[in-house]
Order: sequence, then structure tokens, then C-alpha cells
Amino acid sequence: MVIKTARKIVKIDEEKCNGCGACIISCAEGALRIIDGKARLISETCCDGLGACLGKCPQDAITVEEREAEEFDEAAVAENLTAKEAATERPFSCPSADLKQFARKGGTSAPPAPVADDVAESRLTHWPVQLALVPPTAPFLKVADLVLSADCVPFAYAGFHRDFLVGNTALLVACPKLDDFAAHQKKLTEILKQSGIKSLTVLRMEVPCCSGLVHMARQAILASGHVVPFREITLSVQGDRKAG
Repeated sequence: MVIKTARKIVKIDEEKCNGCGACIISCAEGALRIIDGKARLISETCCDGLGACLGKCPQDAITVEEREAEEFDEAAVAENLTAKEAATERPFSCPSADLKQFARKGGTSAPPAPVADDVAESRLTHWPVQLALVPPTAPFLKVADLVLSADCVPFAYAGFHRDFLVGNTALLVACPKLDDFAAHQKKLTEILKQSGIKSLTVLRMEVPCCSGLVHMARQAILASGHVVPFREITLSVQGDRKAG
């Protein structure tokens, strides 16, 4: 007989959840899993109700509620984690980790299409570019048009330098899934406060986890009190410009 008592347990808003998988990584008990593109609580006995996954959700889709639920069971957690380690498949299916292979336009043996001389040259005007390494007072950020790019974008989009590194542009690169989200948001907030940024453009991939970069930028703008023109541009995994 299953005994349920009133206790705290996580609740997921499926309307808000975009299946990015950030909560899966932060749940030490393995109580969450991505199913049909949404995070779901797979076992009440594996959820301690402490909500370690809350702060990792860029969509604010997770809350803690108090309701009738099965008791938290450390033995069930241990069994669940052992089963996950023994499994040969990935613990969760995140679209950003799905393997894809596609033919090069014109065929695999086709030579690269000719490009203008200026496209072949780098337009990068500063270093470093990783958000984690750039101080808010970096001189190249002063009164610049800031481009915040997901680190996969330059690999997918062939015209990255030509289309995005124009004029007085400063480039920062980050990954909302693998990097320290909170630290990045704090750093970006300070940059907006101190550098007099003129505009902010976010370049993201089409995969759901990349939406975290947009959330980070919007929250930083609000926290800084420095409202600037904002633009979001989405690229497909095959290098096509989808939106923005």
C-alpha cells in the first residue's frame, strides 16, 4: 500500500517548460527526466522537495508546492542513480545533444563557394571574447554595440564575421547550458551598468537550451537599469538564419 503524506515537492509548468534540460543536470537525485520534450517528475520518492532545480530553470517553469505525495526515500534514490549509471543511453534527451549529420550544400566534394576578400579576414577587434574572462571595465566595451553569442553560433553560421562584427561591435561568447548561468548574468549586469553599451544583440541557436541566453540578457538589462535596444537572432543547426 502506497502511503502519501502532505509535504513539499517540485511542480513543473509544462506550458513554460521548453525542454532545455538544465533542471535534469541540477537534480542530484535523478527525479526529473525529459519526456516528449518536457521536464517531468518521474518519481515522488526521489524528490526531496528542496528545489535545487528551481534556480537553474531559465523559463521559471519549476516551483515547490505542498501536496499529498509519497515520502522521500534515500534507498529509492540510490537505486535510481545506480540504474542511470548502468544505462547505456543518455540520462536525458536534450535537443542540443542530438546527433545530426547533413550534406554540405553542393555535395561533399564540391569546393567552397568563392567569397569576397573581406569575408575571409577576421573582423574581431579584441580579446578575450569569453564572457567569463572579460571584466566589466574592459575598454573595448565602452559605448559599444554588444553582441552576445552562444558559443556554437560562429561554427554554424558561415557569415558570422561579415554579418555581426560590424561597426563599433564588441563580442562576448557564452553557453547558457554548460557555463555558470548566475555568474554570467551578474557579469552581464555589471557590464551594462558600467560600460554605456548602446545596444545588445543576442545570437542563439535554435535548440531549446539556447533560450537561456536570451533570458540571461533580458534579466541583466532589467537588473542594470540601463535599458538598451535589444535584438534576438536565431540560427539553425545547419547555419540558416531563422529569425531576427
